[in-house]
Amino acid sequence: MAGLGTLINVAGILAGGFLGLMFGKRMEKRYQDSLMMANGICVLFLGIAGTMEKMLAVKDGVLKSGGTMMMIGSLAVGALIGEWLNIEKHMEEFGVWLKIRTKSEKDTGFVDGFVTASLTVCIGAMAVVGSIQDGIYGDYSVLTAKAVLDLIIILVMTASMGKGCMFSAIPVAVFQGSITLLARLVEPFMTELALNNLSFVGSILIFCVGLNLVWGKKVRVANLLPAIVIAAAWAFLPVS
Repeated sequence: MAGLGTLINVAGILAGGFLGLMFGKRMEKRYQDSLMMANGICVLFLGIAGTMEKMLAVKDGVLKSGGTMMMIGSLAVGALIGEWLNIEKHMEEFGVWLKIRTKSEKDTGFVDGFVTASLTVCIGAMAVVGSIQDGIYGDYSVLTAKAVLDLIIILVMTASMGKGCMFSAIPVAVFQGSITLLARLVEPFMTELALNNLSFVGSILIFCVGLNLVWGKKVRVANLLPAIVIAAAWAFLPVS
């Protein structure tokens, strides 16, 4: 059944959220703060590892870097588009709406947890590739693997940042569900180079999420999201 992978992924996020709530309630504030710091460091290194994997390659026994123009161009153009659309503001407004609807007004970290968790679990090639495979072939193995990873990530995030994190299931459902429905239209554009570019820039954005977790909000990551689309489109330019 097409879409089953996204349902499994959403279930994994919700399960991680519920477990995180149970775990977090038993911890003192200082433990929650230390856990959030540890989580931020892990996210930083996930971003670094993903970026280095796509940026560096060994050729003739020499370590070389690539994709610099694509990286700069995608992030620069993506930032301008994202600021124009003000994606971060809209995500925060939706987070505030969720906060009110769930009667979580006293939870001061609800919106920040929702936005941060949503960015962490939505960005990446696994979401795109898995959704396409699910939509065309009914193969939900990639999204099942992602569900397990997201369960662990959201468990830790919810324990340290609160229940806003578990509502990241909503953007995941919308994003991956949309790709699954449009899979046959999207597939021709998801070439190997396009996916590599997407993963490259997506990893940089994951690093930025980790940066915000460790040092406080320094980067409006949501406003950089168009960079992922630009990176994929870059694969079809003559300069790529």
